[in-house]
Amino acid sequence: MRPINEQDLDSARRFWGDALVGISSAFDNEGIEAAIKLASETLDVAYGYDLGPVLFKPTMASGEQTFRPTREGALSYFVGHNEKFPQDRGFGLKSWRQVESTSGNSFVDGEIALWMGNVSFTDKNGVVTKVDKSWGYKKDELGRLRIILHHSSLPYISH
Repeated sequence: MRPINEQDLDSARRFWGDALVGISSAFDNEGIEAAIKLASETLDVAYGYDLGPVLFKPTMASGEQTFRPTREGALSYFVGHNEKFPQDRGFGLKSWRQVESTSGNSFVDGEIALWMGNVSFTDKNGVVTKVDKSWGYKKDELGRLRIILHHSSLPYISH
């Protein structure tokens, strides 16, 4: 299997962004069940929960549920509607229309890669939310990049 390259990382980020926009559109046009279905399918393709624990720290999570090592916790973050995660409002349900990433740096070692940079989310009203993001990827047995690390935070603002 060939090593991961920068084009693979670009494709993985694009897939993730397009999927998030798709989840938002599904929710806006077809309702929560359609959004949950698409988010669930996206998790199975994009994340490596079947490969082992995923180190997932969402942007808007805190307290005992800051980290989401399980698929159920990740799904709840993206679409909410889970009593076990009462703080979740569904990040994927915010009417996102565009997702763009700007690379800060990356590290590749064969079938493992790390990426960090900024990701900007534009909603249906044109409002942009920018986050600092790090993703770690591992190639699965089919050669697909799967997210095994996902850390997101709001940029620091000096006062």
